[in-house]
Amino acid sequence: MNYLTKNRRTQGANEDMSETNVILGVIGSDCHAVGNKIIDTVLTGEGFRVTNLGVMVSQDEFIDAAIEVGAGAILVSSIYGHGEIDCAGFRGRCIERGLEDIVLYVGGNLVIGKREFSEVESMFKDMGYDRVFPPTVDIKSVAQSLRQDIVARQ
Repeated sequence: MNYLTKNRRTQGANEDMSETNVILGVIGSDCHAVGNKIIDTVLTGEGFRVTNLGVMVSQDEFIDAAIEVGAGAILVSSIYGHGEIDCAGFRGRCIERGLEDIVLYVGGNLVIGKREFSEVESMFKDMGYDRVFPPTVDIKSVAQSLRQDIVARQ
């Protein structure tokens, strides 16, 4: 599948990241699409080139798309609570495929049950994610962090 021609949106108001491709999607069997569209709209408006894979995306689909477009980051969301399972091993798969320097973000309702966010954040950072976000995060602040993290990796 050619993600570049199928899904990429390239116009944004903030051109400083206009050459920065990022991959966005909802992992696993999660079919929650609204938040995904909001993230896409905000990041595009902030000048990122967003390849939005939509919902029910496998780890390999994220990685294939990142390789295809030369992405600087992969942004994974999970709203249905199974992120703990769906996201395990993702950093290792990225490294195996030559993406050891890619920025890896995750956010949403990542676990089932009530847990302190600090515990969830620590667990996902231990999995290799650079940043972990709760479902209530301001997406513009995510864009700021993303800019900084991509530049730091280049």
